[in-house]
Amino acid sequence: MNARPALAISLGAALVVALGYVGSQPGAEALAQRLDERAKAAIAEAGYEPVTARFETSEGAPIRHPMLSGGENLDEGTRDRAAKLVAALPGVGGISWEDGWANASAGDLDFEPLHCEDDVETLLRTRSIRFEEGSAALLDTSNILIGEVADALRPCLGSIIAIIGHTDRSGSEETNLALSQDRARAVREALVRRGIPRDGLRARGVGSAEPVEGLEADDPANRRIEFSVIRIEPVTPTPVDTPGPR
Repeated sequence: MNARPALAISLGAALVVALGYVGSQPGAEALAQRLDERAKAAIAEAGYEPVTARFETSEGAPIRHPMLSGGENLDEGTRDRAAKLVAALPGVGGISWEDGWANASAGDLDFEPLHCEDDVETLLRTRSIRFEEGSAALLDTSNILIGEVADALRPCLGSIIAIIGHTDRSGSEETNLALSQDRARAVREALVRRGIPRDGLRARGVGSAEPVEGLEADDPANRRIEFSVIRIEPVTPTPVDTPGPR
């Protein structure tokens, strides 16, 4: 999978929650409900019960990459087939197991975590990760949003995710570089606390060197965090299942 352009998140935007291809919350909920019904029917028909697929984040927001559970007592082959069955349903993004079990068999290059960039982009297109003025301290209002970002990133475990901090041109560039780096690191640590492995996250700051296209360098809208998936590798299970971070 090729890297996509960085996902720019402006710090002055209004709040909207939606799926990657649904424009409103009611539409997102309706889609998640349809996916839930399809997954239940497919799982029942294939005889993979008691596996269940949950199409919502931990905060209850509808989403199209489900969290699977109920397969703790199934063998590896059955878990793998159940995961692929749900992932193959039209409209479903990447999937994860609640206990952290790998999503695919070793060497299966076609079954990779997909769609996480779309979901993160939608969450952050018109929402913002905010900090205290001139500080890398996250505002309390950003914690829920970062939790939703972490949920959206879980299907991409195994990828390298870049977190890039930006500032406007106010102040010295030395200060801007340090602040942008500190803010990127703060977001990284917040994701780590929510179960995203540290070794898959890269945090860096570029100060005011890369303003948003079409904006003057001193425009406050340049103060932002960007995410991009720079590499994706297939997930390879170990011989003995080891639950991942939660």
